[in-house]
Amino acid sequence: MAENPKVTEHPVIWYQASACSGCVVAVLNGAAPTVQDLIVDQLVPGHHVSLRFQPTVMAGQGDLALEILAASEKATDGYILVVDGAIPTAAKGRFGLAGKIGGETTMREQVLALAKNASAVIATGTCAAYGGIHAAAPNPTGCVGIAALLKEAGINKPVVNIPGCPPHPDWFTGTVAHALLFGLPGPEQIDYAGRPKRFFGRLLHDLCPRRGFFEAHRFAKDMGDPECMYELGCKGPWTHADCPERQFNNGTNWCVQAGAPCHGCVEPFFPDVCCPIYVKIGLAALPQIRRDQASGEMVAVARPRPAEEN
Repeated sequence: MAENPKVTEHPVIWYQASACSGCVVAVLNGAAPTVQDLIVDQLVPGHHVSLRFQPTVMAGQGDLALEILAASEKATDGYILVVDGAIPTAAKGRFGLAGKIGGETTMREQVLALAKNASAVIATGTCAAYGGIHAAAPNPTGCVGIAALLKEAGINKPVVNIPGCPPHPDWFTGTVAHALLFGLPGPEQIDYAGRPKRFFGRLLHDLCPRRGFFEAHRFAKDMGDPECMYELGCKGPWTHADCPERQFNNGTNWCVQAGAPCHGCVEPFFPDVCCPIYVKIGLAALPQIRRDQASGEMVAVARPRPAEEN
């Protein structure tokens, strides 16, 4: 009998910080591949994702589960750390407490400890990527995204952002599959906000089936009208995502097709610049993309809104 080909195990620790669990539910609802394909079968032939810790789906609880995190902090096998949810940093992180064997810790301390031994980090959802709703002004808990947290702590790890509120499951599983086959996306495959260009490389506005109405200056006056929803607050003209082509719920629908404007939820300045959601934002309020002089990285800088748009 022929021997079974060797299967490479890729350990993954999925940590949930300050979140609503919507990102986890979105990934669990993936249809092709399903979550079973991702964690039970070989997503890529010869490569298996070994999900060691994920509070929503794991059977272990209490100390039995926390022992896995404790062991991971000392591991040397280079697991992938997946984080969903923002990380509170104000009051030394005390706004986000988590269980630990023999006591408690903060989400901030736990994420930093796990990141030190991780080979790479995948931020799943806008909160994990940029702070998201949890970091909305005035942000009393000091919530930040994982990349900002690691940079402040001086921990140099590759971080890939998979934003969305929630993200499409294909964005997550597609990134994982790419990592298994070719490694993490390289600098030429990542945009200024740390997102894979494969999924976030084009403006949603350019892919929207209502683009023709925009060009003809035919705008919807009420929710449910078939014309372009820009006047009703659609953020598609400056949102980078392939939602119109990919659609959610196994290709069933997406925001604009369902009669609602795009909220711009994949952008690093969501929700502050994107609100009010159902009010058109003029060009003067759009963020500027510029190169940071200190780091050399491209960053988005939100401009203050004119008084008439506040």
